[in-house]
Amino acid sequence: MKLMVFILNKNEVLDSLLEGFSSAGIRGATIIESAGLAVTLSRMGSNIFSSSLRALLSAGENNHTIISVIKDSQLETARKVIYRTVGDLSQPNTGVLCTVPLDFVEGALKKLPQEE
Repeated sequence: MKLMVFILNKNEVLDSLLEGFSSAGIRGATIIESAGLAVTLSRMGSNIFSSSLRALLSAGENNHTIISVIKDSQLETARKVIYRTVGDLSQPNTGVLCTVPLDFVEGALKKLPQEE
């Protein structure tokens, strides 16, 4: 099992991404509204950023962090859904994907009736 964490910067594709996950069999996830360090510092008026950079970042929206416990075999499927929906993650302002191996999971969702 893996803990998949995906930070989505393209808010306009959130619904499509979640529908893609569900269609691909990834049905359990937690979605958290989040903000990056640069945007947060800009909103605080931090002196770290110049006024021109602050103006650019202040227009940025919050992003969404999607957390899901997935089977090892689901990772490649999740990546395909993300790339198909969000685009190439090497491009700016798309998102960040990472996983953490899990050696213990308790309380995972049961299979839906149609999956049994």
